[in-house]
Amino acid sequence: MNCWRRSPKETESEGTPPFFARRKARKAHIRREEGKIPKDLGKNRTWLETLFRAAVNTDLILRPLRVGGRVDALAVSMNGMADDKQIADFILRPAFRIEIEGVPAGRIPAYFRAHALAMHETELTDERQTVASAILEGRTAILFDGAGEAILCDTRGFVSRPVEKPENEMTILGPKEAFTENIRTNVTLLRRILKRPDFVCEFRDAGGTNGTKLVLAYLDGTVNPSLLDEVKRRLDAISTDMRLTVGRVEQLIEDYTYLPLPQMLKTERPDRAASAVLDGRIALLVEGCPIAGVLPITVGTLLKSGEDLDMRQPVGTIVQTIRMLGAILSTYLPAYFLALALHHPGQLSSEILETVIASRAMVFLPLWMEMIFLLLVFQLVREAGLRVPGSIGHAIGIIGGLLLGQAAVSANIVSTVVLIIVALTGLGNFVIPDYSAQVATAYYRILLCIAATLAGLLGITVTGLCATAIMCSVKSFGVPFFAPYAPVTKHREHLFFRTRIGNRGGPSDRSNPQRRRA
Repeated sequence: MNCWRRSPKETESEGTPPFFARRKARKAHIRREEGKIPKDLGKNRTWLETLFRAAVNTDLILRPLRVGGRVDALAVSMNGMADDKQIADFILRPAFRIEIEGVPAGRIPAYFRAHALAMHETELTDERQTVASAILEGRTAILFDGAGEAILCDTRGFVSRPVEKPENEMTILGPKEAFTENIRTNVTLLRRILKRPDFVCEFRDAGGTNGTKLVLAYLDGTVNPSLLDEVKRRLDAISTDMRLTVGRVEQLIEDYTYLPLPQMLKTERPDRAASAVLDGRIALLVEGCPIAGVLPITVGTLLKSGEDLDMRQPVGTIVQTIRMLGAILSTYLPAYFLALALHHPGQLSSEILETVIASRAMVFLPLWMEMIFLLLVFQLVREAGLRVPGSIGHAIGIIGGLLLGQAAVSANIVSTVVLIIVALTGLGNFVIPDYSAQVATAYYRILLCIAATLAGLLGITVTGLCATAIMCSVKSFGVPFFAPYAPVTKHREHLFFRTRIGNRGGPSDRSNPQRRRA
């Protein structure tokens, strides 16, 4: 019985017999040893050729060399990802000139790194997986015969797109820089704005076998620790082989899959992401994606523009009020018109009623079907204008809308009154800053039209109350979607009126940060 007694020295977990614990420990030790770099250079070369399919993959460059004329070594890089000039100037030439007489074989990597490499970013590792990932990132790995370590040198030199103007979030008074597909460039854009020692950019693996990197940007000591831990836990659960972007990461970590409204703000402007970080939130960057995700968000975040605070308070209030009225108009105007025309015609004046009847004299479609048809056509024209490149897309959006509208009226498919209402709806929809919120509003608008057709103003009221109740119960990574209005918090910002800037003492209390605004 004594041989089965549980002891911390003999078992890894409570209740595990010593025999199985030792067997499990031996297997773990074997796996760790298999993941280490062997000391034999020939085995390392064979492993790399097998791993990267060197027989057919000619991008892999295996450059043999003799360090100091005494020790065989191997410089491994990926053609097109690594800069050949940096490899020749800062790795190969110093390798031939260095004197290593008397240096033990196991100490050669550290000695070579300290006395020969004229490079700023280098790393010593004994892990095979780290070496393989570094090569795929564009770094150069140097392996030595008789040493179980490799030197990783930052020689990344692949071509990337320069910093350009934002295409979807145009500003008049704000900055003109946009994110790119290079994640390190995006981090640099944020660090140029946030020159603070507590600003943290945490690089992490995105999950899966693609080796995609992502960055969590936040202010240490300001962001809510529970929020940060929850985001990390959800990111750790990602395991997929598909190409990841910010939009796909959002779908993998969100709470409400079938909610039309976005649960993460997506922006292509570094200044807007930096403002969110200063407010105690987290910015998410994904390698290969020129968009940053901001979380958590509220309904006010989706309706605010990044340059609202760049305008003076009276002008900013006017612009913000017009934006809110446009959003409300685009959401409820079609449904309200259907409710009055179909169920409450007595609330319309005789002149308006006569105009509606005259415009529909030759139209064969029912009024509700005509409205929904035009709303769908508007979305069709808009999507066509977005997908066609360059200035042609804008021309298609304008000319297509005019031609289709005029042809539909001439063919008695739609009436002029409904066409005007849909045009006003489209203009109001464009004032919503976030594209995902615009698309979500389009689906909600059609739902309101169906409710107005079935039950008039009562249907609109019930549908609106149900949608409001659902959004009040929704949380974006633990933060209520209607905060700071439901629930009410101390720092409330009006949707219609631009509040005075003043000397703000910290972030707002919506995401419950550690350091709050005074």
